[in-house]
Amino acid sequence: MDKYKLERLLKREEGPKLDFKATLNLSTESEKKELTKDVIAMANSIGGRGYIIFGVEDKTKKIIGITPPDYKEEQVQQIIYNRCDPPIPISLDFIDYEGKTLAVLTVYKSHHKPHQMIQNGAFYIRRGSTTDIARRNELANIFQEQGLLNYETVVLKNVPMSEIDNNLLRNFFQTLNVFSDNPSEIILEALGIVGQAVEGEGYHPTIGGLLLFGKNPYIYLPQVHIKVIYRTEVKMFYGGILTMLDEVSDYLRGVIGTEKYPFEALEEVIANALVHRDYLDFSRGITISITDKNIEISNPGALIAENTVYKFIKEKNPIRRNPWLYQRLLTFDPKKRFMKSGMGMARIKTAFKDMGKVKFVNIGSQNLFIVILPLVPKG
Repeated sequence: MDKYKLERLLKREEGPKLDFKATLNLSTESEKKELTKDVIAMANSIGGRGYIIFGVEDKTKKIIGITPPDYKEEQVQQIIYNRCDPPIPISLDFIDYEGKTLAVLTVYKSHHKPHQMIQNGAFYIRRGSTTDIARRNELANIFQEQGLLNYETVVLKNVPMSEIDNNLLRNFFQTLNVFSDNPSEIILEALGIVGQAVEGEGYHPTIGGLLLFGKNPYIYLPQVHIKVIYRTEVKMFYGGILTMLDEVSDYLRGVIGTEKYPFEALEEVIANALVHRDYLDFSRGITISITDKNIEISNPGALIAENTVYKFIKEKNPIRRNPWLYQRLLTFDPKKRFMKSGMGMARIKTAFKDMGKVKFVNIGSQNLFIVILPLVPKG
């Protein structure tokens, strides 16, 4: 950490990876826990390194400084080490700035998330500039991103096997050059399509199995839908991933009504939304809003890990949410809409270059990824 990096941080507002504090008090156990909680939350949050800057008022960003002897790196290291599991790598630097001394606690990017407070068992996360206890879906997302949980293969023990569409299953196996009218449950389990919640008590579809081959996924997963808003009309689409993709694509072709529009790129945006959305967000589905000028696709699920829109535009093989779903859709979709390389952002921008600007908006604090496409030619 140097003065120039510090100046850049001071120009930013507080957020998931930046916090300003006037002082650091470590005389009581509650104060030590409070510091640990902030460090855990920063380490568990999306992004790279985080910074807590001491000697700065958080509201006004007024420089008030600290007394360096009161801040000992070894003491801070020991406090964090003894109160979180697994330990979080940190460092403490002192920098002279505007005639005063500031302390910068760097919370390094963690490869061992999620981190937990040992004393109370809680997991913390940053929501904007606030530290809070991680919700169930946030914690599940962290486990999934770290490869500790594969959400798509979780068994839905309350869903009967009769909810699996056997015609869709047969079509899937034919793409694998396996011709069977009734594939065994053992094979389906090996592929992650079904599983046993309790060994010996029968099979049930997994979440991924229901999303791909289910007759009525919406009944059991109410977040699985697409809402299209066009003028005064609101139309809902339900079903498996490919069913919704086909039906929404056909509807939008009818609404737009011209073959000159780059439908393939629009369909790719919707396909990416369906396969990479955050299915742990039970509160909402995908929303497509159509105005006279734009089509806006709002998808629950901000970019995962430390990915940025810029990185995704350049990346040929980015980290993906729901890799199990993605891998199977590569094979299962008869129209091969998931076979294209990368996330398609650069390709989508190119497809619309003669119409207008494409906007990609990643809102981590709201867990949303929004794509805004022009509907009418520019000018």
